[in-house]
Parts: sequence; C-alpha cells; structure tokens
Amino acid sequence: MNEEIKQENVTGLPTPKREQQSNWLPSLVWLIPIIAAIIGVILVAKILIDRGPVITITFRTGEGLEAGKTKVKYKEVDIGEVQTISLSKDRSQVLVKVQLSKNAESFTTMDTHYWVVRPRLGASGVSGLGTLLSGAYIAADGGISDETTKEFTGLEIQPTVTRDASGKQFILHADDLGSVDVGSPIFYRRIKVGQVSAYDLDDDGKGVSLRIFIDKPYDKFVGMNTRFWQASGVDIQVNASGFKVNTQSLASVVLGGLAFQSADGNLGTLAKENTTFLLAHDQTEALKQPDGRSETAILHFNQSIRGLTPGATVDFRGVVLGQVKSIGIEYDTKRREFDMPVVIEIYPARLGSKYAKDEAQSSYTQQQRIQFMVSRGLRAQLRTGNLLTGQLYVALDFFPKAPPVVLAPSTPIELPTISNGLDEVQTQIATITSKLSKVPFDQIGIDLQKSLVTLNNTLNSAEKLTKTLNQDVAPEVTAAMKDVRKTLDSAGRTLSEDAPLQQDLRQTLQDLSRAASSLKVLTDYLEQHPESLIRGKAIDNP
Repeated sequence: MNEEIKQENVTGLPTPKREQQSNWLPSLVWLIPIIAAIIGVILVAKILIDRGPVITITFRTGEGLEAGKTKVKYKEVDIGEVQTISLSKDRSQVLVKVQLSKNAESFTTMDTHYWVVRPRLGASGVSGLGTLLSGAYIAADGGISDETTKEFTGLEIQPTVTRDASGKQFILHADDLGSVDVGSPIFYRRIKVGQVSAYDLDDDGKGVSLRIFIDKPYDKFVGMNTRFWQASGVDIQVNASGFKVNTQSLASVVLGGLAFQSADGNLGTLAKENTTFLLAHDQTEALKQPDGRSETAILHFNQSIRGLTPGATVDFRGVVLGQVKSIGIEYDTKRREFDMPVVIEIYPARLGSKYAKDEAQSSYTQQQRIQFMVSRGLRAQLRTGNLLTGQLYVALDFFPKAPPVVLAPSTPIELPTISNGLDEVQTQIATITSKLSKVPFDQIGIDLQKSLVTLNNTLNSAEKLTKTLNQDVAPEVTAAMKDVRKTLDSAGRTLSEDAPLQQDLRQTLQDLSRAASSLKVLTDYLEQHPESLIRGKAIDNP
C-alpha cells in the first residue's frame, strides 16, 4: 500500500485524507443497557433519598422475627423493616437492626418505645391474633423528646396505654400489689373507665407504686377527694359480724381490678395528671371518715383467746372504736402464770365531738382520765361475735360491780380486763363434769343389775300367782258375782215405783207433812197467845 502511494506521489497526484463522519451514532445494541443504567441510578438515588435512619433495637429473644421480612409498624402502617438479627457479644440479648423509612425519622427520639407483637393472653384480654397468619411484627409508640438516639431497648410486654391515648395518668401507693396486674381494669360505679399501665416496688421496699390510666372523659371524675381501693377478685371477709362478700364484675373476679369514688359525692378540685393517691384494701376503708389521732392500749387476758385475730373489732356498746393490732404471750414470774397481752388501737374521735372537745379542754392528764373511767367500772372483755365462725372481738364497757383496780403508770396504757359469761359457764360445766366423774357408775350398774335380777324373780312369782288365781279363785269369784247380781235384782224390785214399800213410804211422808203443818199452826198461835197455855183457848164472841 505504501509503495502504491509513493508511486502516486511520484506521478504528482495529491494524497487522499481520511475524515470521520460527524453524524456518527452508537449502535442500537448499547441503547438498552444505557437506559437500564440510568433507571438504576435513578432508583438508587430515590432509595437513598427516601431512606431513613438505621436503628438497633435490643430484645431478650428473637422469637418470630425474620431479617428482610419482619415489618415495623405504627398504627398498622409500615414505617420500617428488619435488616439483620444478631446476638450480642455476651449472648444475653438479640440485636435487631431496623431500617426506618424517611417519614419515620421522628421515631428516633429517646422516649420512643418498641415491642414485638405476638399472640398474647393478658389481663386486658387477648391481643395479637392477627399475627397468627401474617407473623410477628415490631410495633412502635412515638416519643416526644427532643433528643434522638439510634439504640433502643425493646419492651418485653406490650404497653396497655400508648401516648396517643386520650386521658390522664395517676399514681397510686399501696402496701402490696394484691391480685392486680398490668392491664387490670379500673371501675367507676361498676363501669370500666381505665386500666393499670405499670407498677413497681418503692425504693425503700415498704410499698408498691402503681401507674394507672383513666380514659377520657371519665378522668373528670377524679378529684382531690377521690378514694381508690382494690376490687380484686371476690372480697370475702369473715369477722365477728359474719360473712361479707363484695365484687365489682366478672372481670375483676378473674383478673383483679381497682375502683374509685369520691367521699360523700364531693370531688373537690379536679386532679392534675400524675397526682398521687393512696390505695385502700377495700371500699369501707377507703370511704371512711378521718379518725384523727389514735391511742394504743394493752390488755392482759388470763384466758384462751382462740378466735381473736389481728384486725378484730374493738367496740364500745356497738360503736367500733378501733381494732386489734397484735396478740402475744408472756410469762409472769411472780404469779408463775402465762398472760395473753393484746395490743389494741382506738380512735377517741369516734366517741363523739363533745368527748373530743372535753378531752381537749380538760386539765387532767390522760392517765387520770382513764383512771376515773376505770374507777367507774371500765373494763375490756372478750365476746363472741359469731357463733358459726367462733370469731371474737374486744368489747369496752362499764361494769359497776367489777372489783376496783388502780392503774400503774405505763406506756402504752394497760386497761383492766374481765372474763365474759361464757367462760364462767365453761368453768361451771367443768366443775359439774368433775363431780360427775366422781360418781361410781360401775358400782351403780352392778347394783342395778342385781335389782333387775330380783325384779325378774318377783315377776315370775307374780305370774305363778296369777295362774293360781285363774285356776282356783276365779270359779268362786264367778259364783259370788252371780249371788250379788241376784241381791241387786231383789233390791231393784223392792225400790221400784209400783212396789208396796214405795207406796207406803209416800203415804207416810204425806202424813208427816200434814203433821208438820199443824205443828206450825200451833206454834204461830202460841206466839200470839202465850196465855192460852194457862187459860186455854179463848172462846170467840159471836
């Protein structure tokens, strides 16, 4: 080729120039990959633009969770997806890496809560049944904090109240939890108006704090005068007053629950959120009026206190003044006997406003006032409140005939006691039983057996005598009876009305009647003319 060109150049012809075409287009084969690459770049850019933050949630277990499949939902709307699931270094927890969507950036606040929704049976009912078909998912409850984070600790129990719920939260303090649990219902006049959202032990370990949620609009019935009490299960009380059964509803019987009501129907000022209230054991304790200060006294009983329990009633003529605090036993070295000390707590304000006013204005000390009442016969006595259960209670009353007692200064005050009538009856029964045990029942039984043998012999003799009478005496008695019958027949004929004897007797009686009449006439005449006995009867003048 080069040689030909050189030859052409030698001949004087111009050398040709090569130029590329200005309208060159790539082959159609490259068009499709270019378009696909552009679309891919656009999709990647869109994903990067729509991609939200990545967070890590820690759970105790990864049950029901699957990477690339398990969704994160808020109000049943997808806001993210689980990317990876791994174990922590100490293998005690499960680390779940979640990719949130762009519009879910607000779910990175520090007070946001996450939990796994699975089928559960709790105090609030059955939840998560939809996951039986769709599988478990992670639910979220958005926070309101200004601080954000990318690491969260998931809740193991689904919260009963979320932040979007309408109502108020309050705090209750109680001695113990009872049968209440998270999700237990709260009743107002037997209508469910809320539930228990959480509980925890107090820092000092002496009580329990419960956080409750009252739905709107029922939160307007919670005032500063509102009282809360446990309405868990069936409240059965067995005391000196008998049996008492109280419950709120079937749900509270099975799951437990709380109830509230205002004292005397007066709400007071409306309670603000997170206000703290005391939780009473029952409705009676919650709604009772304030008792003021209490006084402690100790009672020494020299008898059995079986049936008396802490919490038993202390009353004065039917009015409850307090309750029994504790029961113990002590040995008296001087008398070498055992005493049963019973500590009681009474409220003087329950004796009436006049007594409280007089006590406040009195110049006498408490010891002197108690001594004055003891000198008038104030004593403590155990009484049976229920014959069926055998429950005892402490009764305070005046016994004027009780022996005098001088109180020794002590703290707490020692009140004298007196035995009840039942103990005296038991003592008498014991005495009678002791006397009966001394009766020689065995010897009496032997003598009685001998007497029965003698009586049997006597009855046999009497039977023989009866047979003899039937054989020998009976025929003669029959003949004698026939003779008696003949005599009676003769007497009957003699005394009949048409018998001659009866006619003669009637004639004789008539003559006696006429003679008596004549004698009466003579007597009357002699009374009028006594001189006729000497002169004779006077001749009447013509």
